[in-house]
Amino acid sequence: MTTPVALALGGGAALGWAHIGVIRVLQQEGIEIGAVAGTSIGAIAALCVAAGRVDVLEDIALGATHRRVLAYLDPALGTGAWFGGRRIARELTQHFGRLRLEDLPIPTALVATDLHSAEEVRLRAGPAISAVQASIALPGVFRPVLRDGRLLIDGGMVANVPIGAARALRPGLPVVAVDVMGDYAGYIQASGEAGRRSALGTIRAGFLMMTVQQTRQAVALHPPRVLITVPVLHLGTGAFTRAEELIRLGREAALAALPDIVAAQKAGSCP
Repeated sequence: MTTPVALALGGGAALGWAHIGVIRVLQQEGIEIGAVAGTSIGAIAALCVAAGRVDVLEDIALGATHRRVLAYLDPALGTGAWFGGRRIARELTQHFGRLRLEDLPIPTALVATDLHSAEEVRLRAGPAISAVQASIALPGVFRPVLRDGRLLIDGGMVANVPIGAARALRPGLPVVAVDVMGDYAGYIQASGEAGRRSALGTIRAGFLMMTVQQTRQAVALHPPRVLITVPVLHLGTGAFTRAEELIRLGREAALAALPDIVAAQKAGSCP
C-alpha cells in the first residue's frame, strides 16, 4: 500500500495554470493526495483539488481571453488597492457556494499574510471564498481582507510555495511541492536582459528575484520530498490567455518528476 502525498501549490498569478497539468498527471497516475496547501493562485488550485473540482479551474483557464480577464478586475480606488476582487469572489461562489474549509474531504490550508505582523497565516477553517480572497490579495492590486480580526494579504509575501503548511496538515506524509516561479534564469533569458532595462523592468525583476530566493531558502531549511519547478517564468505572470501551453508544461514537469513521487510514496512516512 502506497502512502498519500501532501501537495504544496505555489503562487504565480497566470503561471498557476501549470498546476492543472501537474494535478492531472497525479490523478491519472493514481497518486493519492492526502492533504493540500496553496498560496495565491495555488490557493485556488488547492481548493479545487480538495473539493474535487479541478474541472472548474481548467474550464476557467482554457476559457480565459483578454476581455474575460479584464472583466474580473473591478476598480476599488481609495481602498488601498486598484481592484476589489468582488467579481472573482462571485465567480468562485457560483461553483463553491458557502463551502467551508473544514468541510472539505481532505485537510486543506490556504496561505495568507498578516499585514500588521508579517506572519504567515494558514487558513484551515471558515468560509473558503474569503480565504481565497485573502490568499490572492496581492498588495496594491487587490484590497486586503479582514478575517478573524486580522488584515490579510497575499500569502506569497512570506510563503510563495507553502511547504510548511502542507507538511503541518498531515505530518509524516511526503510533501510534493510545485513551484511555478522558480525559473528565474528562463525569465532573464526570455526577456533579453543583456541590454538596458527600463525602470519597470528592473522593479519586476527585483520582485521575481526576491520571490525565487525566498522559496530557495524555504526549500533549503525544510526540503520537500519532491520539488517540481515548472519552467514557465519566461511566459510572464500575466499570461492568462496561454493556458494550454502552461498546462502542457505543468504536465511535462510532473511526468518528469513521477519516478521520484512514486519512490516517495513507496518509502512511506517521511518529510
